[in-house]
Amino acid sequence: MIITFTANPSIDRTVALDAPLVRGEVQRAVSVSEQAGGKGVNVASVLQSSEREALALLSFDDSAFTALGARHKVAFGIVGVTVDGPYRVRVNTTITEPDGTTTKINEPGPRLSDAQVAASTDEVVRRARETGATWVVLSGSLPPGAPADWYATIVRRLHPLGCKVAVDTSDDALDATIAALPGASFSLIKPNSDELAQLTGGDAAAFEASARAGDVGAIVDAATALHDRGIENVLVTLGGAGAVLVNSQGAWQAGAPRIEVRSTVGAGDSSVAGFILADVAGRTPDRCLASAVAYGSAAASLPGTTLPGPAEVHVDDVVVTRLA
Repeated sequence: MIITFTANPSIDRTVALDAPLVRGEVQRAVSVSEQAGGKGVNVASVLQSSEREALALLSFDDSAFTALGARHKVAFGIVGVTVDGPYRVRVNTTITEPDGTTTKINEPGPRLSDAQVAASTDEVVRRARETGATWVVLSGSLPPGAPADWYATIVRRLHPLGCKVAVDTSDDALDATIAALPGASFSLIKPNSDELAQLTGGDAAAFEASARAGDVGAIVDAATALHDRGIENVLVTLGGAGAVLVNSQGAWQAGAPRIEVRSTVGAGDSSVAGFILADVAGRTPDRCLASAVAYGSAAASLPGTTLPGPAEVHVDDVVVTRLA
């Protein structure tokens, strides 16, 4: 069993345009779609589409959200924990342009009480213990009212269970998660170039430029610094330039396969799922990296919020080079 926890779930609305977005103008959409989402929900959906047992846990339940999931036949279980609601799931709006350019407007989500935070934490730990979870994925932003170190707290609570833990978040929650190391060490982090710069004091633009030029030395050094602080696997995603993986066994670089980018929504979540799928199958680190890149690229090649299944993923097309 693989458990994901989405602290701030969302209804993901995608608006597709037939021309570039122009600020201040009126434009007509060619299509609009909605689905139950959030980073952990996306990860669970990709895992289940690849026939891995996964359970998506939420910090609260919302009838409109669960009804939307049922209508679109979302292939995951949702367990809501509500102690003092009701709560309304936020709506995240994605605007996609014909060339694949994606603009996202994310709502903050409902404000959670201390009791809600505590109940959700207990539920994640309880479910991980009862199911014998091999991985727990803590994903996405934190809603208003949640402490910045919430994920670090959950990581500490999970340590006695021996399961692997992935954390994929941003902003203050990301800073707090790193600040809790090494006492709250975990198994996987997936920063992009901006987040890697945030965590290590590097230059995101320089990271991206060097990656495009084929030089990932500075990225490997920054990722190694995070690994040395207590993160087993540091997976740095670089968009069209592929990804870098650093762990105790070495460092690897993977190039991204050539695709037509249609929407980047869910690409990072698919990368996390791809890495975990390979790991639970007993693959070596280079194959875990290849799987992460293949799943992320497949997601980027699909329209709107569509997530990839095995038929869209081509791991053998990803070339991995050992760096150290």
